[in-house]
Amino acid sequence: MNSAAADTTARTVQQTARPHGFPTPEHFEVVEHAVPEPAPGTALVENLYWSVDPYHREMMDDLPGAFDLHAPLEGRTIGRVIASRTPQFTEGELVFHRRGWRTHSVIAPGEARKLPHFDGVPLTTHLSLLGGTGLTAYVGLTRIARLQPGDDVFVSGAAGGVGTATARFARLLGAGRLIGSAGTAAKVRHLLTEVGYDAAFDYHDGPAAELLAAAAPDGIDLFVDNVGGEQLAAAVGALREFGRIVRIGTISQYNTPDALAPKLHYPDIVEKSLRMEGFLVSNHQDAQQELYDFAVPHLQSGRLTADETVVDGFEHLVSAFLGMLRGENTGKIVIRDHSEVPAGARGKQ
Repeated sequence: MNSAAADTTARTVQQTARPHGFPTPEHFEVVEHAVPEPAPGTALVENLYWSVDPYHREMMDDLPGAFDLHAPLEGRTIGRVIASRTPQFTEGELVFHRRGWRTHSVIAPGEARKLPHFDGVPLTTHLSLLGGTGLTAYVGLTRIARLQPGDDVFVSGAAGGVGTATARFARLLGAGRLIGSAGTAAKVRHLLTEVGYDAAFDYHDGPAAELLAAAAPDGIDLFVDNVGGEQLAAAVGALREFGRIVRIGTISQYNTPDALAPKLHYPDIVEKSLRMEGFLVSNHQDAQQELYDFAVPHLQSGRLTADETVVDGFEHLVSAFLGMLRGENTGKIVIRDHSEVPAGARGKQ
């Protein structure tokens, strides 16, 4: 191991208790420990960029596959190999892995992949449009919904990472009108002026069915659902014949487990021949190269832009996660190590 790594104290975020409702900083602790030594066949990674995602909230609950208490958490991460005891990784290489929520990770070859370099594409993009967020949007539109040119698309949670990626990808794939929902007037403006939505509404402004009917008076062909709840019920009513619903998340209910679910008009599903399908992006990792082939040329040409909220400093990881759950971010939220902050931006938050 190099001497710089040997002198460094490692930090790990751990969960201390199961929340009921909205989590707080007291549900986490940061544990300091010595930088781990890589065993034969592994490599030590100094992490540089971390992703916090809505699915982390589900993993905090006492469910199968959930986070263990008082143990390192996991999450999508980009880091640099600083010590290697396997020919699969070379010191200095950048890798993507899921042993995040910590400053240093020991990885085995099957737990990480080397990041390709694309000229003009920032590293943060590998956690947004080119990462799990973008892959979720891409798979949802192409493999699950099978988007057709001219389809009118409604996206809930449209100002988040998956919501903004869905709109930008849908436009490139030939979608018709794009309609989005968000939680503030400022986010609605951002959707209309920056992301490219044709219509958008603040879901706090009234019943979702009425707001959607005003934004899409002629109906929709496809609903990409990140929220669930009332907006899902509204979309069922607005969908045209042979409409599709792609279920990605239910963030409206993650922190309100006891809330009553709105009533769907189930006859619509039969009478309009609707199809609803959910998926886990982890079952579609084979689409990663397909995503690169689709998105990278558009990123390099400037036709595609990543919507990101970047937070500087590992010490802000938990607050960034909680802020994301409260909807404080626009686009994908990424935490960046202080060493990666451009010189001109240091000292700014």
